Amino acid sequence: MSTPNDRLPLVAIVGRPNVGKSTLLNRVVGRREAIVEEKPGVTRDRKEVTADWQGRDFRLVDTGGWMTGGSELDQKVSKQSEAAMAEADVVLFVVDASIGATEDDGSVVRFLRRIDRPIILVANKIDDLAHEDRLWDLLQLGIGEPFGVSALHGREVGDLLDRVVELLPEEAAGADDDDDAEQERIYSIALVGRPNVGKSTLFNRLTGEDRAVVHDMPGTTRDTIDTIVDTADGKIRFLDTAGMRRRSRIDEDTEYYSVVRALHAVDKADVALLVIDSTEGITQQDQRLAERVDAAGCPIVLVLNKWELLTTEQREAFPDTLARRLGFLPDVPVHRISALGGKGVQKLMPSLGLALEAYATRVPTRKVNDVIRAAQQATPAPGGARVLYATQGATDPPTFTLFANRDIPDPYVRYLERSIREAFDLGPTPIKMRVRKRSE
Repeated sequence: MSTPNDRLPLVAIVGRPNVGKSTLLNRVVGRREAIVEEKPGVTRDRKEVTADWQGRDFRLVDTGGWMTGGSELDQKVSKQSEAAMAEADVVLFVVDASIGATEDDGSVVRFLRRIDRPIILVANKIDDLAHEDRLWDLLQLGIGEPFGVSALHGREVGDLLDRVVELLPEEAAGADDDDDAEQERIYSIALVGRPNVGKSTLFNRLTGEDRAVVHDMPGTTRDTIDTIVDTADGKIRFLDTAGMRRRSRIDEDTEYYSVVRALHAVDKADVALLVIDSTEGITQQDQRLAERVDAAGCPIVLVLNKWELLTTEQREAFPDTLARRLGFLPDVPVHRISALGGKGVQKLMPSLGLALEAYATRVPTRKVNDVIRAAQQATPAPGGARVLYATQGATDPPTFTLFANRDIPDPYVRYLERSIREAFDLGPTPIKMRVRKRSE
């Protein structure tokens, strides 16, 4: 699989809830990319991945179940599905052949007829030849002959993809001429936090589109949603993650997998935006999340959302609370914002740019040794320990190896780390320090 690229054609998987859309996406890409559970409403946001078939790359997007009416959240999910249909080059309209055509299926068809897109009617759950008679009932939908597949078992999915590739627009001439751009590093920024703190609202604000479903019910985001945005600092991938809470409170398999995906996104991210609901203060769960993100080794930018709702007294008391409950973090940037209104959000990008720059910093060996030498002269290590030579072995995060004549106490290693951090203006970026004795 190649990296998602918005120049690739888009194939949208749409349909009612619980007809097997996410199962089909997982079957096409060959891994469990989308969360699947035998109940409606698991997929809410648009989940986009890059797939390929017969040498042709394309973007594949899974959508939430489209339905008429329903709650406010259901209507927002349906709007996301409609947006995907409108943007797609090919639409895979999935129906449950075991149930047959429903009134909601007919409503989706009426919407599809208003857009000029190739449509493939995919009759899912045709697990064997004995079930193929069910296909004829679907002709009443009036959008062509249904394509019978079993997304769960893979039956006829290859033939379906052959048809998809036939309908994709022709590849643009010169698509391979921009090889240097294709090699450009795309940094990932994960938005993490407890449920219902405003991550998806901030995600939509940063990406400039209503990509994630936003609703005031905790747990709306079930999967990790990512979007690549062109910025002044290059392309950046923003990842909106599911809200994370204590394992003892995770009582659904779906939510468990959501948390696993969110933690996986944190482990892969270059920077984490830790979003806190300032109206609730800094909770114990916020502290645990901060510890988990800090342990992942990526820089943290702290975002205090809903700041406009605090009283003057609450705002004045917040710095003390911050120092007391998150004092274990390095000197992280703190932004007070309103994701809903947009106030303060424009200051996030400069902070993220500085964090990414420090994360990728490489220091010449001579300068590293100059700093270590000066630090040792100012405060010698106890017990005759001494660093003989130092070098930076890696970036992302900056990693320094110290070659010493004997073991160096941990407090002194932390002292040398602070010296390096201050000398090269690394700010809150995590630094890894490795000590090797001369005999090794």
